[in-house]
Amino acid sequence: MKVEKIISDIKKGQTKPVYWLEGEEEYFIDQVMHYAEHQILSEGEAGFNRTVFYGRDTDWATVVNACRRYPMFAERQVILLKEAQGMRDVEKLESYIEKPLESTLLFVAYKGKKVDGRTKLARLLKSHAVLVTTKKMYENELPAWTEELVRSKGFSIDRKALHLLIDHIGNDLSRIGNEIDKMTLNLAGRKNITEDDIEQFVGISKEYNVFELQDALGRRDFYKAMRIATYFEQNPKAAPLPYVLPLLYGFFGKVQVMHSAPPGQEKALAASVGVSEWKLKEYTQAAKHYDPEAIEKNILLLNQYNLKSIGVDNAGADDGQLLKELIVKMLVVG
Repeated sequence: MKVEKIISDIKKGQTKPVYWLEGEEEYFIDQVMHYAEHQILSEGEAGFNRTVFYGRDTDWATVVNACRRYPMFAERQVILLKEAQGMRDVEKLESYIEKPLESTLLFVAYKGKKVDGRTKLARLLKSHAVLVTTKKMYENELPAWTEELVRSKGFSIDRKALHLLIDHIGNDLSRIGNEIDKMTLNLAGRKNITEDDIEQFVGISKEYNVFELQDALGRRDFYKAMRIATYFEQNPKAAPLPYVLPLLYGFFGKVQVMHSAPPGQEKALAASVGVSEWKLKEYTQAAKHYDPEAIEKNILLLNQYNLKSIGVDNAGADDGQLLKELIVKMLVVG
């Protein structure tokens, strides 16, 4: 069940006694937990009927005893167990989950992992609780998700601004959400987010960033690539080499997939490469400039310069010098 549906059902009064939120994506878990903590009970009710536990600081018996209490001056109480993955003997909650109290709403945040599906607890969660298992979002899913998040807040976002934001942040949904909130509060009445807003409020240069470098390398534009590298050299915090190299490694890895991907419609091709359709053109263009042998050479260079960045076979060159050397070897030498 999606978190939006859970929150919508709770608003309608369609509640269940137990909500178990698990998996890799903390953003969705936090959404439900925040709503449960701050929106279900009124301020007056919460003082007597809202209890928050943390897994490392409590035990299963204390949580169960709290759940078995009856609410005071309200129809229900809310119990929140945060960081449940850190609680010893968490599986012993099964005794309560099997026979929960209808007047208690128990919300459990079990982050970073899932309950072993072979256990009794897992079987009880499937039959007696609302079970949400989250996973990290794939790169090609991020544009649609981010655009919908912006739209849900009553705003729109330019396509280039959208991709600049998600390319820089990646699939850290919490940070994407925070940056969007920050921008929407500072648009001074405007309803559309632009590249200039990303540059001003998120701190990403729209001209000198690793994704413009990636694009320059893909087009074999040596002079633009070197301009960006010079900017990085003069502004070391803008794009440290340990941040740049993995992204370039991923870029050339996807270009390599382009050579082996079966021909077909853009949507299917984008899915096989793992990028959004809008960005597919960038990878198609790069595949024309780099044959499989050239891609393999660049991937080996990236591994070599990753070692140099941590001091292996490095005579003292800094990150800026290493990046310039790398670009020359990718685009000029060999």
